[in-house]
Amino acid sequence: MRSLPITPLRGQGMPDQFGRMARDLRVSVTDRCNLRCTYCMPAEGLPWLPKPEMLTDEELLRVVGVFVGLGVRQVRLTGGEPLLRRSLAAVVRGIAGMTPRPQIAMTTNGVGLDRLAGPLAEAGLDRVNVSLDTVDPSDFLSLTRRDRFGDVERGLKAAASAGLTPVKVNAVAMRGINDRTVADVLQWCLDRGYDLRFIEQMPLDAQHAWEREQMVTADEVRARLSERFTLTPLPDDTRGSAPAELFLVDGGPATVGIIASVSAPFCAACDRVRLTADGQVRNCLFAKGEVDLRGPLRDGATDDDLVALIQGEMWRKARGHGIGSPDFAQPERPMSAIGG
Repeated sequence: MRSLPITPLRGQGMPDQFGRMARDLRVSVTDRCNLRCTYCMPAEGLPWLPKPEMLTDEELLRVVGVFVGLGVRQVRLTGGEPLLRRSLAAVVRGIAGMTPRPQIAMTTNGVGLDRLAGPLAEAGLDRVNVSLDTVDPSDFLSLTRRDRFGDVERGLKAAASAGLTPVKVNAVAMRGINDRTVADVLQWCLDRGYDLRFIEQMPLDAQHAWEREQMVTADEVRARLSERFTLTPLPDDTRGSAPAELFLVDGGPATVGIIASVSAPFCAACDRVRLTADGQVRNCLFAKGEVDLRGPLRDGATDDDLVALIQGEMWRKARGHGIGSPDFAQPERPMSAIGG
């Protein structure tokens, strides 16, 4: 194993020992959520982080600035539900003012987006992904335990009107719940001009109830879609480090993406790094450890100190997430606490 340079410099970026370079930062701005999706958390919710444990706006922007100095070119704001952070527009504005300016995206459940899409676009948000697993209002209520489907519809429309394009929809197919209606979701998105991405369900639920045997695979999703649509795969060389395999729908120009995170992982091309709402750096969704930046920040750490911590964590990144291997262990933190 190659050793990390003793005196890290920002120009060296964030390499790992397998030749990958991190350029995509996922920032969880809160662990709170206003939905209770059955595959994510229990009906009663989870213990939220106390506010003093979360990074302040100033701390968050300073850390993001260090990451940008290390070569990050896209910052995606996540949660929990990022729209629940009241200062979100100020955070976006601060990131948009950095040099070089990174692309700024957000993953949201869409509840409240109808009010905030315009202000966020004005602050500098470039585009948005909205998580929506079903387009049937009654199924939405069953899945999320909240009657908010109409709010999500309005949020998607507002995002398109505000220019947060392409507006993308993320959907997870679950066996016996919504796996037989994936074609309906695609048609709904096609009719409205949204880009749809299906994602395999991953072991990131708070209940630790995920079972691979019950997971709907990417191949199954493709087969279901192909019952109604003609899917033509785009060449692999157009994919780069993007997680989704893209298909033209009925000859195009519309596409649909399928992300086989479990059955065909894209770890070899992964360029992501994550920052949790309480200031922990994770080199992988499924990392067994993380490094604390909040403590050093509040103890007076310099930017070079933060660089050394970040680079060290990225150097420890594993070759792959290891789902299916005998020693795989689901992270203690659920997806809502890690950030998507």
